[in-house]
This record gives sequence, C-alpha cells and structure tokens, in this order.
Amino acid sequence: MDEIKTKIYELTELINKYRKEYYELDNPSISDFEYDSLIHNLEELEKEYPEYAFPNSPTKAVGYTPNTAFEKVVFTEPMLSLGDIFNAEEVKEFVNRIYLMGYHPSFVCELKIDGIASSATYHKGFFTLGSTRGDGTVGENITDNMKTIDNLPKVLNSDIDMEVRGEVYMARSTLDSLNDQRKKDGLDEFKNCRNAAGGSLRQLDSEVTRSRHLQVFNYTLVHPEKYGVKTQVEALNFLKQHGFSINPNFRHCENVDEILAYLEEWKDKRKELDYDTDGVVIKVNEFALYDKIGYTVKAPKWGIAYKFPALEVETKLLDIVYTVGRTGNITPNAVLEPVLISGSVVQRATLNNEDFCIERDVRIGDYVIVRKAGEIIPEVVGVNFDRRTPGLIPFSMIENCPVCHKPLQRKENESLHFCTNPSCDGRKLATLIYFASRPAMDIEGLGEKLLEDLYNLGYVREIIDIYHLNKYRNQLINLEGLGEKSVDTLLDNIEKSKNNSLDKVITSLGIRFVGAKVSKVLAKEFGSLDKLFSASFTDLISIKDIGDVIALSIVQYGKENKLLLEQLKSLGINPIIEKNDEDESKLIFKGKAIVLTGKLETMTREEASSLIEKLGGQATTSVSKNTWLVVAGSDAGSKKDKALKLGIKIINEQEFLEMCK
Repeated sequence: MDEIKTKIYELTELINKYRKEYYELDNPSISDFEYDSLIHNLEELEKEYPEYAFPNSPTKAVGYTPNTAFEKVVFTEPMLSLGDIFNAEEVKEFVNRIYLMGYHPSFVCELKIDGIASSATYHKGFFTLGSTRGDGTVGENITDNMKTIDNLPKVLNSDIDMEVRGEVYMARSTLDSLNDQRKKDGLDEFKNCRNAAGGSLRQLDSEVTRSRHLQVFNYTLVHPEKYGVKTQVEALNFLKQHGFSINPNFRHCENVDEILAYLEEWKDKRKELDYDTDGVVIKVNEFALYDKIGYTVKAPKWGIAYKFPALEVETKLLDIVYTVGRTGNITPNAVLEPVLISGSVVQRATLNNEDFCIERDVRIGDYVIVRKAGEIIPEVVGVNFDRRTPGLIPFSMIENCPVCHKPLQRKENESLHFCTNPSCDGRKLATLIYFASRPAMDIEGLGEKLLEDLYNLGYVREIIDIYHLNKYRNQLINLEGLGEKSVDTLLDNIEKSKNNSLDKVITSLGIRFVGAKVSKVLAKEFGSLDKLFSASFTDLISIKDIGDVIALSIVQYGKENKLLLEQLKSLGINPIIEKNDEDESKLIFKGKAIVLTGKLETMTREEASSLIEKLGGQATTSVSKNTWLVVAGSDAGSKKDKALKLGIKIINEQEFLEMCK
C-alpha cells in the first residue's frame, strides 16, 4: 500500500506543478491530453484508495490561486468548472443518470472554447467590473484589460444590472499575425491561442492587452430568474439581445441521439473555425432542474464537458518490453505513461520491429507521439526530439528470446526477428491465446490472463487441451476470480465453439500469413478442412488472392499439424460448407467493396462483415476509389472523411440494416 500512497503523492505534486504552469504562468510544458490523462489516473486511484487522497489534491480544485498583483474579486455565485468525459458511452451515462433521477429534460450543446474563463458585471447598463475565474470563489480584477476587448459591450442597450460569464480567447488568425511580428522583432513566438490569451488578459499594462486583440464568447447569465429567463436557450438569446457575443454554433437537443449527432458533426468541422475548441459543453436546458439535479464539491451534475478524441497524443516512453507471437515473431512494445486516446487509457503500444525503432530513433525516456492504428491498435508514430533528455541510450534489439532465451534469428529480406524454438513457452501460449480470441474461435471468458494461468498450472499446454478442461472443473472453481457459475459458463462456451464456421476454424489455426480475410476465401473455395489440406501448391496459387507465400505456408502447416487436425475432427470440429446455387437476386452486394467505420450499436464489426460477405460483397478495411459504400457508426473517423472527399456514398447503421433486409 505504501507504493499506492507514493504514486498518489507523486501524481498530486506533478499535476499541481502543471496546474501552476497552465493557470498562473500561461506556459504549460505538457499537452492538454497529457494533463487529462494524469488527472484521470489520479481520480481512479483516489476513488479506489480515498484514505490516501491529499488535502491539496488537484481533483478537488477549481481554477487557480489569484495573483496578488491584482485586486481580489469575491463571487456571490461560485464559478464552478465542469467534469470531463471522453467518449459516447460516458455521454450516455451522463444523460441516463439524470433520467434515473426521474427527470427528462432537454439539453444544450455549446462548443467548448479553449480560452480563459471570465466574468463581466454591469450596473445600470454600464460595464463596471471584469475578473478572471481564479479559484472559482475568488478571482482577479482585470477590469481595465477587459475594457480592451472590442466585442465585449461597455454600455448595454438597456438600463440593467447583470453579471455575465464567458470565455476570452484569441483567434487563430490573430495569433498568426502576432507571431509574424514577434518573429520579425526577434521575440519568442506564442505557443498557441490559449497561452497567448491567458498571458495577454492578465497583463499589468492594459495597453499590452489592447495590442493582442482578444475576443470573448459569453454563455452564462448569473441569476437568470431575475430577468424571467427559464432555460439556457433563452439565456443565450437574452445575452444576444443585450449586445453580447454568443457562439452561434450551439444546439438545443431533445435526447442523447441528438447530442451524439452534434458531437460527431463538430469533431472535424471545428478545424474550419478561426478559434480553438477542444470539446463540447453539454448542459440541461431547464434552469428549474439545476438545484434538483445538484452539485458536487467542484462541479454541477447538470452539466459536463465532452473532450474531443485525440487522434495523436504525446506521452513518455517508460520502457520497452518484448512479446513472442504464435509464429515466434518478436515484437518490441512501448510501456507508456498512461494517456487518453479516443476515450480510453493507453499504457502499451506496438513498436513493430527493429527497423521501425532505429529509423525513428526511439529511446527509453523519450516523449513519443502515439495514435490508434485503424482506430483500434495503439502504436508509436514518432518522437518529440525537442523534449529529449541528453544521454538517453539508443535502441538496440535483443539477441535472445525473452521467454526461452534461445538466440533470435532475422531472415534475409524480413524486418522481424524470430524465436525458432518450437518448444518455446512464449510461442505456445501465444498460439493458445490467438486460438481462443474473437477473430478466431471467439471463446468468451477464455482471455489472455486466464490462459496464462491455465498454461502455468499445466491444465492447457496444447490447443486440444482447451476441449478437455472439463476434467479440471473442480480445480477451476477454486481459482481466484472464478466460481462455479463462471466456470460452467466458460465450459459451455468452449463446447459451443465446436460449431463455429469453417473460416473461423481456419483462422484459429494460426497459419502464417492466413488471417480472417484469407480464411474466408479458403473456406468458400474448399468447403472443408480435408479438402483444404489435401490441396496442392498448384491448386492453391490458382485461387485469386492466394500467392506463392500463402500457398507454401498452408501446405507446410498441413504436413506439420496432421495430428492436431485429426484431433479437432474427432471432437466434432469439422465444419463443411455444402455448395449450392445461390439466388443471385439475394446477393445485393455482389462484387462490391464496403468499408465499416466507427462503432456499431446492434452488431459487432465481425457480424456486419459476415453479413456483407453473405450477401456477395467484400468487407474491406480502407477507403479507396474502388469502395462502393461506407457504413458509418458512431465516432467514425478518417475513413468517413476520405469517403466524403472521394464522393463515396455514406450510410448509417440503420440504413445498412434496411438494405440487408
């Protein structure tokens, strides 16, 4: 437990340092995504070990301690911050929590401007006080600086007392102009719009602020009930009527589907704007529900800030570890400082092979750029050399297998290193894990961790042992994390896997170069395992999509694994496809290439692919001029963008299902 307490302490101190850089110095040394990841990790630890949370924890703080160089402003209504969420599931949870309380409100979505939170107070229609948010209770008096903001009204069009809150920002075009001039003057350029806005708004000389051409979007009317304003939509219109600039891109949403549609629309469209926005603020529209829904110590429960997913983020490379694949291939993997990518925390990423690491000069201790390849698999794409610490050791590939310690071999014209020891425990375990995985036999409950335990206990050493696990039922029940019900469910799932389709069985064998796509071609062509492994090299290469390398690999596998194939057949794992004349009219996708992208709600990606192929089409993974159709689920990414550019038809999941009917 001392290790947990130390980790919480280190994260607390580190985040507080970054908070000071961000809020007080306007000069952060890490990206917003790195900061969000650290906060997320600390929140998770404090949730599990609340007794170790420190009084100065940044998870409880709002804003920052005001600068003593400015007069203090005490707010009658605190300026609270909003909690952050990162994916569609968390959006649904936010809405459902409110529904479960018995309320069914509408919602307002507003772009989250990446600037400085501010407050403007008016007396009898005249601007009298401007302030920063500070720590949410006490802010800084920056009245003179806010007077320099052109689109903030100094005199209202009515004799009224009011307090308005918003976000002061710098336009991208303004930043570019300022940086051009600063470059000519030999001054350091501003890093980004947010830093430039923060440093400009909190200047002691208001003439410096004036020269920076700041702007503001207003979004909060304090005490709206005084003006008969009952909803956020009414508040925005009220502000606009009184001469305030509001962001025009807000939307009134009736349900979670409309919210998600707004998020999807602005995920990429925001790049066309002349200001930075890093997310969307989602609020309950009806003010009467705010007190009923309630507040936490630092944030309201009726509002949330959705952060747009980062396609590429930067984090620290802590270590490089090596894994052994089922064919003996050795892969270097990055151990990362945990970071959020597309809504999930990533701690590991592939480094592919020796050439990849050397070409990019990846070193332990570097800050690396990470993305999700194909929106799924995390991979390191490069190094931020500006943040490299002197003395880091260049990458050097290991010479021996990390599991059996036998010498590795790198074949000519190949980028991979291999462990050639057929008895290597790493290779055997990887084969078992792949056999049970979703693309292969899809045995639910038989995951990587459990298989590793079963392998070490000696219960499962070969593929065939999986189907004899019922002999160890009593022992399995006593394993940590299992019980009678879960063991019986697991054994039932193993039994059900015997009825898998031929292509999944072929995939599960782990034949080198034969993945799910090639397996479907082979299943359709041969119809059974017997016919497949009786085929000659010549028979195989005569098939479209099957080249020399794949054909040779299949023939070699059949010779070396006759016993396993016979054992599987003896268990009843011998699916046969009876060829018949299909009704051509039902093959609505015949000869068509279809791409699936984003998250599907009613089926898995594999099920949708099978449906496409059943109807004569081909489920492909990349968009090209040969793509006929793109089916876009939620959180669809670059594939949808490319399809739009190429003029390829895009449909949603419901439209796809209607077509398939």
